[in-house]
Amino acid sequence: MQTLKIFLFLLMSGVLAPAAEKPFTTWSQYLGGADSSQYSSLKQINKSNVRKLEVAWTYPTGPGTYVFNPVVVDGVMYVLAQNNTLVALDAATGKELWTHANTGAVGSRGINYWESKDRSDRRLFYINAGFLTAIDARTGKTIDSFGDNGRTDLRNGLDRDPPRPPQTNNPGRIFENIIITPLPAGGVSYDSTPADIHAYDVVTGKLVWTFHVIPRPGEFGYETWPPEAWKTVGGVHNWNEMTIDDKRGIAYIPLGTSRYDFYGANRKGNNLFGNALLALDVRTGKRLWHYQLVHHDLWDYDLPVAPKLLTVKHDGKNVDIVAQATKFGFLFVFDRVTGTPLWPIEERPVPQSDVPGEWSSPTQPFPTKPPPFARQSFTEKDINPFATEGEQAAIRTLLKDSRNEGLFTPPSLRGSISAPGHNGGANWGMVAVDPPKGFLYVITKEHPTLDKLQLPGQGRSGPGGSSGGPPSAPEPAPPAATPATDQGFIRYNSPVNFMAQTNGLSAMGPPWSTLTAYDLNSGTIRWQVPNGGVQELEKDGHSGTGARAPRGGPVVTAGGLIFATTASDHKIRAYDEDTGAVLWEFETPTGSDGVPAVYQVGGREYIAFCVAGGDGVNLGGRRPNPQAAPPPSAYMVFALPNQ
Repeated sequence: MQTLKIFLFLLMSGVLAPAAEKPFTTWSQYLGGADSSQYSSLKQINKSNVRKLEVAWTYPTGPGTYVFNPVVVDGVMYVLAQNNTLVALDAATGKELWTHANTGAVGSRGINYWESKDRSDRRLFYINAGFLTAIDARTGKTIDSFGDNGRTDLRNGLDRDPPRPPQTNNPGRIFENIIITPLPAGGVSYDSTPADIHAYDVVTGKLVWTFHVIPRPGEFGYETWPPEAWKTVGGVHNWNEMTIDDKRGIAYIPLGTSRYDFYGANRKGNNLFGNALLALDVRTGKRLWHYQLVHHDLWDYDLPVAPKLLTVKHDGKNVDIVAQATKFGFLFVFDRVTGTPLWPIEERPVPQSDVPGEWSSPTQPFPTKPPPFARQSFTEKDINPFATEGEQAAIRTLLKDSRNEGLFTPPSLRGSISAPGHNGGANWGMVAVDPPKGFLYVITKEHPTLDKLQLPGQGRSGPGGSSGGPPSAPEPAPPAATPATDQGFIRYNSPVNFMAQTNGLSAMGPPWSTLTAYDLNSGTIRWQVPNGGVQELEKDGHSGTGARAPRGGPVVTAGGLIFATTASDHKIRAYDEDTGAVLWEFETPTGSDGVPAVYQVGGREYIAFCVAGGDGVNLGGRRPNPQAAPPPSAYMVFALPNQ
């Protein structure tokens, strides 16, 4: 009945009209377009000539690390550089056209571009310090008529003040005259705020609608939380990316974990819309459908990457689908109109929590197709061969002494092995598609963690996103202790433990990163190859290990190529889309993370990379020799030689 209602709604709204063939020739939005495809139909650069690529121009970023995905409109490229200044460049030469200083958008991955139908009004939008700001795309000047003197306070409409300004690296998405702006959780503690989804008018800056990611009384999903939980519980944030089907006016929003990430006695229940793929009507903010991919998340398994839109041949029919990759190595595929899984998803029993006061879901969703793209367990056979003998022995002890029951082993006082880990699997920017073929490509990192709960005051709390600090060998877990006889709510902490070794590598052996090719017409893996390497190991003759903690996302082109970067070996590569073979590689002065941009100016095709990641932003931009001067960082733009 629910599926029928959705179908009738969309039919009456006129959103089921056949979609025109999309050109995919521009890069006017983050990830190439509102559909997040990371695909270009340009094919001047192809398998036969990719080895001839040369640097066309560069533009220095200045100090710091950047992962910005350039946006190109009318031959003008917009980038973030020079102390987080927004810069407009001639996309063919790199000549600076204007700058807009003090955006303060540290770590931002992208911006939004909008133009009126007659193109007389052209705007760029960025988020900084809790405000959405609009500037003129032609001059870089703030548009004072937007919001309050050029900016809108993202706290408008919240029912409680966040502990800090709601800064997010997710630029949001634009549809018609609406910009959807996700809000962050405002912290990683139990007291973080809910991250409602807001939509604003791009001209006035006024709030159009709000969607409560933690349902209020009377709203769908309220019963999946304890009564009154919405007043205190936070999280469920779209911190990462989102996708819009322009033809249907549907936003696909992958949501995050409810707080606290590793202990949930304060939020017993399945916790909608945590860890759900949510489909909203962009014009109204109404829920069309959802599918929760993790119930009562205890692993920080938020959905970290933009949903991908393709059309595939399924059971003899063309089906428009949305595919969602995860941190834990699964790829879920749905009919994008109804939310019906393309292949069955089974609720299977999973290990249960033994932590006082905790409740864990007895089952979790497992897709029957496609097969997973990452390892989902960590056993003795997977121990890192590059670790010292002493470290390998310590790892064996740790695996033996910890709870280690495979995927969805819950955190414990004893310590639990989580693989691929909350910084593993796929992450922002790491999935691209070839829409005409129904192919999907995902880059993964495999970085297991030890999820060990501690009493308040013991160790630092928070899930973290980087290894942080000098790597150290893991220590055997001590015997489990009984913290209290009270079975109620205890504010446990779970310090970050990526089980890094003295060489900075994971306790798990290679490959630490792979590039996997899926055919979503059949739900099968076409091929899988290691993605990148590690400089220190390559110097000793060890190649093909996969990169260490990569954040470089792929782009696919009609020239039959997949471009991707890996910071830990300072390389750009072009892979053969059909086989995964490396057809071209280029060594950069420093590492590159983030997503490239593919565009065309004056009949010449260009590929732009943000080469400003050190040895990897996921590792804090670390360098083998921190005392040495930092290498030059820049936007590096490649093209074929001029004829």
